[in-house]
Amino acid sequence: MSIRFKAIIVSVFLICVCAVPAFSQSGGSYGAYSPYSVFGLGELSRQGTAYNKSMGGTGIASNNKRFLNIMNPAAVTARDSSSFMADFGLEQKNTIFRQNDLRSGNNVFNMYDFVISFPIYRSSAMMLGITPFSDVGYDIKLKQTDPDIIGNTGNITYNTFGEGSVYQLFIGGGVNFWKRLSIGAEAIYYFGNLDKVYNQDFSNSSYASLNSGYSLLVRGFTGKFGLQYQQPLGNDLFMVFGATYRLGTGLKGRTIYYENKNTSEIVDTLVYSESLNRDTDMKIAGELGVGISVKKGDKWSAELNYIRSDWSDSGMDRYDGYNVNGVSSFSTSVSQSFRAGFEIVPNRNDIRYYLRRCSYRVGAYYEQAYYKLDGNTVNSMGITLGVTLPVFRWYNGLTLGVDFGQRGSLKTNMVRERYVSFVVGFNIFDIWFQKPRYN
Repeated sequence: MSIRFKAIIVSVFLICVCAVPAFSQSGGSYGAYSPYSVFGLGELSRQGTAYNKSMGGTGIASNNKRFLNIMNPAAVTARDSSSFMADFGLEQKNTIFRQNDLRSGNNVFNMYDFVISFPIYRSSAMMLGITPFSDVGYDIKLKQTDPDIIGNTGNITYNTFGEGSVYQLFIGGGVNFWKRLSIGAEAIYYFGNLDKVYNQDFSNSSYASLNSGYSLLVRGFTGKFGLQYQQPLGNDLFMVFGATYRLGTGLKGRTIYYENKNTSEIVDTLVYSESLNRDTDMKIAGELGVGISVKKGDKWSAELNYIRSDWSDSGMDRYDGYNVNGVSSFSTSVSQSFRAGFEIVPNRNDIRYYLRRCSYRVGAYYEQAYYKLDGNTVNSMGITLGVTLPVFRWYNGLTLGVDFGQRGSLKTNMVRERYVSFVVGFNIFDIWFQKPRYN
């Protein structure tokens, strides 16, 4: 790889690290859009690159040297020697919301990851990158319909909206032992800003409108550990066992609450309070993941994952700005997910038919959110499809994926979301530190 190309890669990474938070915090842009994101830290992002997302979100037991797998830090050792790898992904999501007879729709476009990886020494390697951890995005408007109230005050409009994201910046490494066992560790830094706003506007100018809300500054630091063990079964067939554990961490940062009274001429500050989160018991929950996969060389692979995270003691339901006092009773709970994925390559070395060299994937998932509403769990389920198109040489490729899913239901006055999400991943691969054979 040329020095110029290396400089370009490093420059792009720095630009993305700086640009992602700025993009998400700009007015009117959302990392995700869902009425469920009003609770806690918002909607937790499904982790992984386009490769993982098109496999149903699996990756804990994935041991594929052709793709960057950020689900398990131990997987970074699956690579060719002296190989440099990078992954950059984009996502576009279209959602239809329904609650009783009410219907609406929304779509968002977002960058969801940028990761680079490189070898360190012999069987060890590193990776570093940035990806969203959670997103807040909603905009709900209601009008007062009680004729007695309207007769006295005029029309009243209630509007609540929120935006912001929490990102995770991570750096990790792994080492391989005896060609079968890989162990990895990762340091994760959480950072972001979440804004949740409530407005009450009167059409009659003799009444003052009310503007209130929370501005949440989120900070945190934690670690993640992973391992993979590969067992040969004969005839180029392997079974891989994987496990990960992310430590829980206290939630640092700051909470600002404000109330403003607005008239046509002046804005009065009624309440402004600022508190640090240093002495609270709020935390981001730990997470345990296990997986098993079977693969036959570069021909095909199948994987199953289970992930569990206990948020019941996270404190999100006890602190203002994170809990929601309204129509629904919000309580934190245990989140868990079951995921499955399958990949097949008809003929990776076919020189006649391009489509036979492509990697085709299908997956499915079932997830339970980290909270309950009025004692009801909020579940998601879906199927994924994907393909990686080889580009140029080595393992460079363009990964395309689609996710058809549903969250929530129409029971107990809940909101049902049906969505189609498209992902595009750019897989970059090259060999570093090659010695020229001829001068």
